[in-house]
Amino acid sequence: MSAKKKGRPRSPRRADPPVTTGQTELPLNGDESAPPQPEQGEEPAAEGWRLGDRIEGPLKRLIDDNFLQYASYVIRDRAIPDLDDGLKPVQRRILFSLHENDDGKFIKVANIAGYCMQYHPHGNVSIEDALVSLANRQFLIEGQGNFGNLYTGDPAAASRYIECRLTDLARTELFDNAITRFVPSYDGRRKEPVALPAKLPLLLMQGAEGIAVGLSTRILPHNFGELLKAQINILQGKKRIELLPDFPQGGLMDPTEYDKGNGKIKVRAVIEIAKAGNTLLIRELPFGTTTDGLIGSIEDAARKKKIKIRSIDDFTAERVEIQVHLVAGEDPEKALKALFAFTQCEMSVSARAIVIHENRPREMDVESILRYGTQRLVAILKDQMELERRRLLDELHFKTLAQLFVEHRIYKRIEECETYRDVQTAVLDGMNAFREHLRRDVTLDDVEKLLAIQIKRISRFDIHKNRKEIGDIVAGLEEVEAKLSDLTATSIQYVKDLLAKYGKAFPRRTRVTTFEQVERKALATDEFRLHWDRERGYVGHESEGEEVFSCSSYDRILLVWSDGTFRVIPPPDKLFVDMHLLHVGPFDRVREFLAVYSLGGVTYLKRFTFGGAIMNRDYEFAPRGSNVLFLSDGQPSELYVRYKPAKNQRIHRQVFDPAKVPVRGVKSKGNQITVKKIASIDTQKPRGWDRGKSGPRGVALDF
Repeated sequence: MSAKKKGRPRSPRRADPPVTTGQTELPLNGDESAPPQPEQGEEPAAEGWRLGDRIEGPLKRLIDDNFLQYASYVIRDRAIPDLDDGLKPVQRRILFSLHENDDGKFIKVANIAGYCMQYHPHGNVSIEDALVSLANRQFLIEGQGNFGNLYTGDPAAASRYIECRLTDLARTELFDNAITRFVPSYDGRRKEPVALPAKLPLLLMQGAEGIAVGLSTRILPHNFGELLKAQINILQGKKRIELLPDFPQGGLMDPTEYDKGNGKIKVRAVIEIAKAGNTLLIRELPFGTTTDGLIGSIEDAARKKKIKIRSIDDFTAERVEIQVHLVAGEDPEKALKALFAFTQCEMSVSARAIVIHENRPREMDVESILRYGTQRLVAILKDQMELERRRLLDELHFKTLAQLFVEHRIYKRIEECETYRDVQTAVLDGMNAFREHLRRDVTLDDVEKLLAIQIKRISRFDIHKNRKEIGDIVAGLEEVEAKLSDLTATSIQYVKDLLAKYGKAFPRRTRVTTFEQVERKALATDEFRLHWDRERGYVGHESEGEEVFSCSSYDRILLVWSDGTFRVIPPPDKLFVDMHLLHVGPFDRVREFLAVYSLGGVTYLKRFTFGGAIMNRDYEFAPRGSNVLFLSDGQPSELYVRYKPAKNQRIHRQVFDPAKVPVRGVKSKGNQITVKKIASIDTQKPRGWDRGKSGPRGVALDF
């Protein structure tokens, strides 16, 4: 009887929270009011707590609320671009800060970061990084100084040493405070735009990447001119719109699986074979890599013997130029395929278009994004033209008032007025007499403007000049009215003008093609030479001993031991396998093997295939405790078996026909051939073999 451990009994835990299972707990014995009973050896739960109860309290509500707020903030205000103007908040604030301080001259990046921090509730580093990224895309910000190298990945100089300003494209196409909705900044001291009235498809021009809580976005950049041409097609009512990415690094692209921005593309470097024949020249990089990363991947492939190179030289500056020198005798065509197969010279880029629309994340495709942007362009042009029409109407109204005010000497009426109210009334009555010449009623604001006209201006008033200005305003109004009457034609002409002005500055850099699939396994056929050191018990391509066969990193190696176990592994560098290993060879699940093994004094013969196997896992093809006497991966026509001498034994040797044994699975037991102890087994007739002294042909019995 075991002794009980003495001591103070443990009290129930009162502070530990119960486990939430997410399932409704069933009552015991049909009694819904009965609390669940603890299992044997389990302490009773504290009073008031039940296993499976959901905790509700101020701490949980605080955590839930804060997490939701944080997730919403990261999604809407940091990582995901807005569908309206195609910008993330930090990008919008940078551009607005440049707009506010724009005088045509370059401004220190550090100063712009300081201005932007009045709107952006984060540090200057994130602002400077985003500004450098915008400048390197060359659409909206023009940089002066070292803004880094897009090809090598070198960083930009410190913000106090580099300068920037808005490009002409950004200055004319992004801003219009009159139609922009503003909200208070994070500290309430200033006003910032909710979205810029951008008349450009910025989201698809620049592309976007962002990782938020629970979702991410990756929109690839597209060609400026092709986007504008697609907008024209949309405005003309064409249904088929084809949009393909275009990268600043250039390179080659296979868009077969692009799927309108929610699939993937394959990109390749542009590589030439030098005239000398033993050098490959890399002229353009694939999207998503740099020269350092590309060279590192080539060196790694060379270390793994996937490509044979002598040296690599990098002469990249304003243009990419990497020279890959091959070893003597290496086939440049094969080396070129190996670069695409085993290095970053070919990459797969996934895309997923998620944007913020009406304060919510939404998954779209690039065609839908461009159609939305085109509709917004029409709406912005309409708002701007309506504002222009109101401005021209107001200007026409006042010029007409001024002409009537001076021509009919209405200002003379105020000479006898005693109060300012009488002055206003006199002018108002005088102008109302000519109401038929005006487009709207005269207001007190109009009267104030007339009274503000200086006497010297009245004395020098040029009636002919004023009439000409009125005529110009009327012509402008007619032009605006004509544009408003056909917004589609107006928008098409606007986009055509943009294309004519800026299209040549942004030519396509990435060439569209289709890639021939490179068979990696075929390229790496003789990548390794596997050796078997039987004396020390090692196998591997860096091991010593007998060379067994050549293989590649894509091959699978079969190891078979004398105890009936086997394992499938990738080609090892140097693996200890002990001295009981029987077989090393390439793994083929349908290849036939012949095995003879003994178990419990009985010897069995089996033909089998190994079938499927999980890598690096031990399996058995013979029962545990067996001793494998013979293993062959071929189909011998005969097996010559010698038995060990034994008392009263009359048969000392036999010939068996393996072809009569059916091929079965790896777990099959096989057919019994003898209970005698075997001295040797050969597939060829041994020297001194006398058929006359042999017993009858052996029979493999199937039990």
